Amino acid sequence: MRARDLAEEYPLVQVTDSALVAAELIAQQRRPGVVVVDADNHPVTVLPGSQVLRFIVPGYVQEDPSLARVYDERGGAEACVGKLSGRTVKEVLPPQEKRYELPLVSGDATVMECAAMMARLHSPLLLVADGDTIHGVLTASHLLDVILKTNPGPGE
Repeated sequence: MRARDLAEEYPLVQVTDSALVAAELIAQQRRPGVVVVDADNHPVTVLPGSQVLRFIVPGYVQEDPSLARVYDERGGAEACVGKLSGRTVKEVLPPQEKRYELPLVSGDATVMECAAMMARLHSPLLLVADGDTIHGVLTASHLLDVILKTNPGPGE
């Protein structure tokens, strides 16, 4: 089985899109993140939900999570949404020098090549593309499902 056969359609957002819309896409579709593309639809990076959380949660609260108790649910949510309002996806991304390598494989990649790339980059998403053609995305949960179904355990 090859990566292009496993790739699924997946939401893409542009660097100029609203950060709030990207966060809503991640939340409403229960995605681990979204693929970010430039104006020419070339992949730039993956924006994981964890990076959105890192952006919206104040640094002092990240350093000492017990401080989060000073927020009630509504106040915390309002503060978080407020940080995303009026921001672009580009503003939520880490600086270029702190970004991980784009998790990308060709359509011919094998299941093990996909697993190795995801493991090396600690990425829940893997973009499958050949040149300018994006075939889709492979998620860690989908890849694990394929691997486990290919070689069922001893009790099955």
